[in-house]
Amino acid sequence: MAMTIQLVKRNGEVSMEQSFEYLCSKLTNGTYDLTIKRKTEPRTVSQNALMWMWFECISNETGTPKQDVHDYYCNLFLARPITVCDKTVLVKGSSSSLNTAQMTKFLNLIQADAETEFGIRLPLPADRFYNDFIREYRH
Repeated sequence: MAMTIQLVKRNGEVSMEQSFEYLCSKLTNGTYDLTIKRKTEPRTVSQNALMWMWFECISNETGTPKQDVHDYYCNLFLARPITVCDKTVLVKGSSSSLNTAQMTKFLNLIQADAETEFGIRLPLPADRFYNDFIREYRH
């Protein structure tokens, strides 16, 4: 029997919906492994929307199709090596599997690269002209 339990730690105090003792009482006799890992949230809809608006902007400025811009940045920043039978190849990563922290890092890399390599300034929501950018690139 596998259980998933959410722990929350605030101000140094850990809380759970049910007591640990109660949860252990539901287990049958045997040996168990307990792993605790920080919960991560998948990328947000707003992060994804921002990424695609940025890709539309880069597409318009460079003449490169938007999907190719996406694939370019996934290959540039998310590619990873895999080895099968002693043969190693580089495979393109996917932005859809990123959590919010990873997506933030990916967006920061895209923003820096677009400005450095193409002279394109991609705005963040806190930037002064962000609403104008949205009106231009949101479909």
